[in-house]
Amino acid sequence: MSESELYKKGREVRRKLMGDAMVENMSSTVYNSPIMEKFGQYTSEAIFGMLWSRPGLDLKTRTLICVISDTSTARWPELEIHLRMALRQGWTEDELGEVLLHLGGYIGVPSVREAMIIANKVFTEVAAEGSGD
Repeated sequence: MSESELYKKGREVRRKLMGDAMVENMSSTVYNSPIMEKFGQYTSEAIFGMLWSRPGLDLKTRTLICVISDTSTARWPELEIHLRMALRQGWTEDELGEVLLHLGGYIGVPSVREAMIIANKVFTEVAAEGSGD
């Protein structure tokens, strides 16, 4: 694949959101087959290169939108990814927890409970990764 400017920009944005370790891990575990490699190329260009790079909202706000969207639509694997991105962009565990609790009044407690379980898991993993464990 010839690397378009959007693809290059998308890879850059993706690394900024996820960090080198997460990008490398996903490349070797998720995007390690021909079909998933194509999917990764597509998302780098279309999602990160075009959508995440649009003017008008900063990356921090965009990560929060994804956390809310994932929780509202029960996209649990994506919620794990977007919670990590949100933490990297400066949202605190307390702020993200409050966002999830707030959603309980609008989308229902069962979905928020699942999101809180996932958030707790992600927060614990991120803390362990930061301490060198």
